[in-house]
Amino acid sequence: MSDKIDYIEFPSSDRAGTSAFFQAAFGWGVTSYGPDYDGINDAGIDGGVDQAPEKVDATMAIVRTDDLDAAERRVTAAGGVITKAQFDFAGGRRFHFREPGGNELAVWVARD
Repeated sequence: MSDKIDYIEFPSSDRAGTSAFFQAAFGWGVTSYGPDYDGINDAGIDGGVDQAPEKVDATMAIVRTDDLDAAERRVTAAGGVITKAQFDFAGGRRFHFREPGGNELAVWVARD
């Protein structure tokens, strides 16, 4: 599966509270990855709750791709603006961008 939304991140000022809410309201599973991040499962799409100081300002859809460099070229050619350069994280590598209407998204590739 390439170039499909497969993850969504929820920024939160109260990671534990947001995660507990999702569990209580919807029965979603939560996996803690430390003091600033919880993974969400059984929600129909994988996701996370991010409390890190550098978290995004709004809920963000994340697109999975097979070729991060090619995806970045397509994003910028289509008018997207890179808001966070490519960086490594536990699951792979990603970058953030803003599309012309103002929404911030990310594109990621899994580690080999």
